Amino acid sequence: MPPLLTALTAHSNVVLQAPPGAGKTTRVPLALRDAAWLDGRRIVMLEPRRLAARAAARYMAAVLGESVGTTVGFRTRGETRVGPHTRIEVVTEGVLTRMLHRDPTLEHVGIILFDEFHERSLNADVGLALALESQAVVRPDLRLLVMSATLDGVAVASVLGDAPIIASEGRAFPVETHYRSRRTDQSTEGAVASAVLHALERHEGSVLAFLPGVGEIRRTQTVLERMALPRDTRVLPLFGAMTAAAQDEAITAPIAGSRKVVLATSIAETSLTIEGIRVVIDAGLSRIPSFSPRTGMSRLRTVRVSRASAEQRRGRAGRTAPGVCYRLWAAQEDIGLLERDRPEILEADLTPLALDLAVAGIVDAGSLRWLDAPPAPALAHARELLQQLGAVSSDLRITDHGRAMARLGTHPRLAHMLLRGRELGVGATGCVVAALLDERDAARRADTGDVDVRAHVSRIASRDRASDGGADELRRIRAQADRWRRALEVDDHLPCDEDAGLVIALAFPDRIAQRRSGSRERFLLRNGLGAELPGGSALSRVEYLAVAEVDGKRPHAGIALAAPLSIAEIEEGFSEQIVREEVVEWNDSEGVVTTVERERLDALVLRESVRGIGNDALVADALLRGLTSGQRLVLGWSAQALRMRDRLAFLHAHVAGWPDVGEAALAASAREWLLPHLVGLRRRDQVEALDLAALLLSRLSWQQRAQLDVLAPATVDVPSGSSIRVDYSNPLSPVLAVRVQELFGLTETPAVAAGAVPLTLHLLSPANRPVQVTRDLAGFWRHSYFEVRRELRGRYPKHEWPDDPIRATPTRRAKRRG
Repeated sequence: MPPLLTALTAHSNVVLQAPPGAGKTTRVPLALRDAAWLDGRRIVMLEPRRLAARAAARYMAAVLGESVGTTVGFRTRGETRVGPHTRIEVVTEGVLTRMLHRDPTLEHVGIILFDEFHERSLNADVGLALALESQAVVRPDLRLLVMSATLDGVAVASVLGDAPIIASEGRAFPVETHYRSRRTDQSTEGAVASAVLHALERHEGSVLAFLPGVGEIRRTQTVLERMALPRDTRVLPLFGAMTAAAQDEAITAPIAGSRKVVLATSIAETSLTIEGIRVVIDAGLSRIPSFSPRTGMSRLRTVRVSRASAEQRRGRAGRTAPGVCYRLWAAQEDIGLLERDRPEILEADLTPLALDLAVAGIVDAGSLRWLDAPPAPALAHARELLQQLGAVSSDLRITDHGRAMARLGTHPRLAHMLLRGRELGVGATGCVVAALLDERDAARRADTGDVDVRAHVSRIASRDRASDGGADELRRIRAQADRWRRALEVDDHLPCDEDAGLVIALAFPDRIAQRRSGSRERFLLRNGLGAELPGGSALSRVEYLAVAEVDGKRPHAGIALAAPLSIAEIEEGFSEQIVREEVVEWNDSEGVVTTVERERLDALVLRESVRGIGNDALVADALLRGLTSGQRLVLGWSAQALRMRDRLAFLHAHVAGWPDVGEAALAASAREWLLPHLVGLRRRDQVEALDLAALLLSRLSWQQRAQLDVLAPATVDVPSGSSIRVDYSNPLSPVLAVRVQELFGLTETPAVAAGAVPLTLHLLSPANRPVQVTRDLAGFWRHSYFEVRRELRGRYPKHEWPDDPIRATPTRRAKRRG
């Protein structure tokens, strides 16, 4: 340790890199305890898990020949073993932030050791950022040592102010690595069990097998129990949601002459020496939480292990002697492994981080030094939730309620549940439900698997504890609930399972759910997302739920834990958040605007009643919105109004300055020309009864009104004396449909737009059937007329068909031959 001691004497911050199995977790604190620069202050060492913290403290105390709590102690949530003479304090990572909350100066701490920092837990990242801030502002003499076996030392050293990097070779034993691909038809549990049997038959010592989660551990344990394992071989699980006694049993040395198989999650990946382990079997999988700011939900994902984690797991076989590691994948698959796991700060729910920053008085997270800055969307979502829980003000300053939440040392949701539950007289139930939800794996196994939390609460609260059958998880939940009872001074009476919905709603106000009409299993969450109960659940018959756990899937999140909630409980717990509003809405099927009085909790409509009256301006606005579909007005235009639109469209196409009356333009400008005339109306038919042609004319200036009939006359007089309507439906080519005989004597084609646009003549027979289309009337008389005359003279003998149409008298009637 001399190079490390020298570096820490000269520098405030140091990075230590040592290979897996190097024993830095216990050797470094013991070597530092007499450093002169500590000046009597304590050494605080952070461990990512409670099991590792207890084990490290016990080992160091044993080396010193003392009991835990003398020179070496530990502090975890729910268990503290420190005394007045403690110099080395091993704590879980979340404990450091609470220490900083109480005393930002850390007056009695000389150095903080961040062990296994490569795991990059959220608590470790927050703890380092806050410790650096404390060091920069009030404690320049505070030293920080970041330790890991697989750390990106250069990046960490940069954050620590270009701290020196000390490399230690350590004293790990060699580990032989074998690759053992899993068959495509073989389950993870089957592959691990097969590898365990293979290892027990070929190697000495005990076996440590890594699996992604508790479910896989239980299933693998079942498979192994059916196998013919060597005599005196015990199979033991190891995961976070176990009692300390059960965890200790898994990591202690087996009885002489016996062997053990430890089936573990990543809890055994670092900081532990499991006595007697000579073989590691790595399934190559891990389970990580993934948080979505869009849904506000986390879900567990099973992913491939990273290369760094695989090395850590492999190193567990070489802690006390040469070992063997079986990797249950092909050697070439190593290429596809990520170098390191993604830091939790980039994946997790950041509500605990946001509360830590608020307690520290930090509004701008960017002012701190981070290895990876918290993602802005996730942090914004977290701060919105804290405001909803009353933990921070609108300017992100911590409230008294927020400080009380932070002191409880649990997730802000559960802390709020505990405090508000006590205020509402359901504190006992709140303590039990909070303890249940804090042990997520236990919550899933505590009963028959029903999603109804009430069943779990009843079992936890049961006085008939003899029926538990040795359920360690239940005892752990009860112990945590009792600790919270004492901390909150909650009356020691039995919790009521019927209060479960209310206390869950306090913690998860965004997950209050309302059953969708016409569906038994599907619910609408307060945040607007969908959720679904498993088929056959008794909860499908209730109107409202408080949802504690969902899987985050789309489009309907699966509800894993929930309890019924009454409308009275919603009003009691969230009265200040219920919005009472008068909503004016368009009913498209009936073509009418309705006024609804509504009580709403965000996306959930709690009550509503239809009224026949409402504010005229709001009604008119809703009517216009209802009549607007995309870029068009959904209106039944009268024939007169359509003809006016056509004339104006013609002028817009040919004369500068005339308004656009196309579908999109009319919809876009409807607030100007139509909305004022909708006041007092409620139905579509009332709008269609308006003189829409007159409303279109109102858009014209007085000069344009004067020119309208000149430039785009509605009718044109022809030589017969008839006044014929012009069809402007094609603005580029307006049409005059007229019988041939009514144009006798006319040589020039009629035109509009001050003679600029000749009309397209649809020349008709006496029966008003088209016989010719032309824009050159003179040419028609010279050429085409005689062919038309020959055809029509036989069909209409009573009509005049002169040889010279230009000199003939125009007529609207047939004349008999004399």
